[in-house]
Amino acid sequence: MAYSSTSEAIEALAAEIGENVYMDVAKWHLYLRDAHLHTMLAERFYPLLQSGSFSRSQVEETLGSITVSLGGGKREVPLADLIPSSSQNQLVNLLQDYQRNL
Repeated sequence: MAYSSTSEAIEALAAEIGENVYMDVAKWHLYLRDAHLHTMLAERFYPLLQSGSFSRSQVEETLGSITVSLGGGKREVPLADLIPSSSQNQLVNLLQDYQRNL
């Protein structure tokens, strides 16, 4: 799919991430859109997708480098620890599909 601008492409990617990827907190699925993390992830992943050097390990590394504040800042946890494996797999598949359509 052709996008007229980079920001439009990032917004489309963010929407896909926000609707399909979730964190699991006490067995509650908190979608990244609701946690306001989808746009930040799209901004980090988009350059990797454009370069063609995207890999599963880069996804894991990126998720591990982002911390989520819990308990009003009492604790910070890597995003990778909050997203279950099935949702991480969904993210990788989503990114692969998005890259094919660039």
